[in-house]
Amino acid sequence: MKRRVVITGLGAVTPIGIGVDKYWEGLVNGTCGISTISRYDVSSFATKIAAEVKNFNLGDYSETNAETSQLDRRIQYTMAAAEMAIENSGLALKGDHWIDTGVYLGAGEGTANLDEFADMACRSGNGDPTVDLPKFVLNTLDIYDGAAAFLKESNMPAAFIAMRYGAMGPVSNCLTACAASSQAIGEAYRVIQRGDADVMITGGAHAMTGPLDLIGFSQLSALSQNNQDPSTACRPFDAKRDGFVLGEGAGIIVAEELSHAIRRKARIYAEIIGYGQSNDAYRVTDMHPEARGAIRAITAALDEARVAPESINYINAHGTSTVENDKNETMAIKAAFGDYAYRLNISSTKSMTGHLIAAAGAAELIATTLALQSDVIPPTINYCNPDPNCDLDYVPNEARERRIRAAISNSFGFGGQNVSLVVARPEF
Repeated sequence: MKRRVVITGLGAVTPIGIGVDKYWEGLVNGTCGISTISRYDVSSFATKIAAEVKNFNLGDYSETNAETSQLDRRIQYTMAAAEMAIENSGLALKGDHWIDTGVYLGAGEGTANLDEFADMACRSGNGDPTVDLPKFVLNTLDIYDGAAAFLKESNMPAAFIAMRYGAMGPVSNCLTACAASSQAIGEAYRVIQRGDADVMITGGAHAMTGPLDLIGFSQLSALSQNNQDPSTACRPFDAKRDGFVLGEGAGIIVAEELSHAIRRKARIYAEIIGYGQSNDAYRVTDMHPEARGAIRAITAALDEARVAPESINYINAHGTSTVENDKNETMAIKAAFGDYAYRLNISSTKSMTGHLIAAAGAAELIATTLALQSDVIPPTINYCNPDPNCDLDYVPNEARERRIRAAISNSFGFGGQNVSLVVARPEF
């Protein structure tokens, strides 16, 4: 018998609120966290907008020291969200139970230090458009901070969480683009199911709002250029959508074996009952035109959950606001749910938070769990113009009350990775 896994703690750092209560309040009220980028000069960029986390100070949420104050935003967001989730779960921050507790994150790489690179290049010029490469290498040895570069590795957030709490169980990180933190939660669920840990700290973090990130996604023609009105730039499923908006943040959940949670009288938010993953095996940046991978992930999650499609009341869609993704996700939902798809409530919270990339799935599973808890479905804001290719109920512009027994969160990433997670109202 596979062991049952429940969610007992939640923590979030997002562009619309820091802390689960503020995050949820922002979602229900349709708050948009997208604005003109404030951290660097964007006057020469085609896209000038992102969803940045504002007014964040790690010391407000976690112990800090000289080392942690120098960490990049991605690791700091993780540490804050983890502290919130663990406190929310009622677990002691220190104790013997951490010996068998694991960490599984879907965290992205750290942001490149452009100032450091520019300094190396400027010291290596020949007085003309060329660069003296031997001099550049020597300058690199003088200037380059190897330790700082090491801390940009994608596994560092998980490592810092393990060190902070003494977690000596399985500690891993996966980086499968936009599906990363959903896949990490699914794999943490598997770790507990098979008995390798009783508790897993899981979720993810990313901070892809830097200049190189903006340039890279702009080169793919993937970003919205609605710079004049940032709050309406992300419009999933709307006929006038023109691309996604980069965001940043972290979402962390405490996943726990059911009897372990019951013994310590933990608050149980939801039970994870299904996890499906697949790959399109098609193209790096494009979904398969028949949405075959997305369909496979959704149906696999439903099969494991052993619930009829009609038992699902809400889908938190991947819903990026790109023409292709929204059309293909709609196609996948129709294929997996048949005629019932038209009676489902579907929304994309990216319309408010932007796309948190590796952290997106975790933040969205938290939103899905809170919807389940409160029987309130957050809206898809900025939905004004129906698209014939996207003809389902996307809960436009205003939150909606509805009894929710079970819900799905979808995440689809570059490289063709697809993940669906099913959570249900706890019933024991």
